Amino acid sequence: MKDTSKSFVHVAIAVASWSTVASAFKIGLRHYSYYELLLVAALSALVILSVVISIQRKWHLLKTISRKEWLLFAFTGLLNPAGYNLILFKAYDLLPAQIAQSINYSWAIVLTLLLALFMRQRIPALKFLGMAISLSGVALISLGSGSFTGSGIQLSATGLILAFLSAFVWATFWILNTKSSHIDNVFALFLSFLFGSLFLLFGLLFVDVQLASFKGMMSSIYVGLFEMAIPFIFFGLALKKTDNPALINQLCYLSPFISLFIIQSVLGEPIYFTTIVGLLLIIGGILFNEYGIRNREVLHR
Repeated sequence: MKDTSKSFVHVAIAVASWSTVASAFKIGLRHYSYYELLLVAALSALVILSVVISIQRKWHLLKTISRKEWLLFAFTGLLNPAGYNLILFKAYDLLPAQIAQSINYSWAIVLTLLLALFMRQRIPALKFLGMAISLSGVALISLGSGSFTGSGIQLSATGLILAFLSAFVWATFWILNTKSSHIDNVFALFLSFLFGSLFLLFGLLFVDVQLASFKGMMSSIYVGLFEMAIPFIFFGLALKKTDNPALINQLCYLSPFISLFIIQSVLGEPIYFTTIVGLLLIIGGILFNEYGIRNREVLHR
């Protein structure tokens, strides 16, 4: 199989994995608290990442990590998997899966703003148009379908705030993660999960957990494998094998739309018209900022 074909297989595995996790979150939260779900998921992901590192024989990379980098990974581990997923899972606990998932995708908008604020990267004027399009999608989704159908659907204000806050935490994690871009991706992810898992285990001193539910355990392990570990491994492989990374990135935006069909069929959630339109606006604004402006700049050179 050619490298190009392999890259499409790898990204297909990543997209398929991410497409199922919104439903897996909700199923897991029927049996576990959001802390219990994250604890088992993070430890499961850590085991998978350890196995991959062992197979790839990369443990020697531990010797190359400086003290400053250890501190960096301790902080990124606090952000993800610990902080980010605690916030996100609580948002899923309070909101329909389709709403929490869609609003969480606004992290790309937040990333642009944080890069401008902290990294002093200038925002081209046209990017504000893309951000406005995406934010209009967030606003539309936040209204719920009740405003159009008269069904009076009430969404949790706390859940909406947490879903949007999760986007801020993920964007912050992404920025900090670029500081370790010279380190192998899988190994860097392992170190973040190592510290994140330690923080979550320390939290057991203050949080009572009950892990007796078999369905809760299986759902949590699934989340650890197919949201936290496997898709990131295969997405990284896809980027290494392809000569068109832009296309690989674009294909990832299929996952929230595929996820809507899974949410409807597995969870039985009726998909709101506002969710579909809002998600189209969010992704459309992101793609406009990422590729539309870039192509326009190329044409005007």
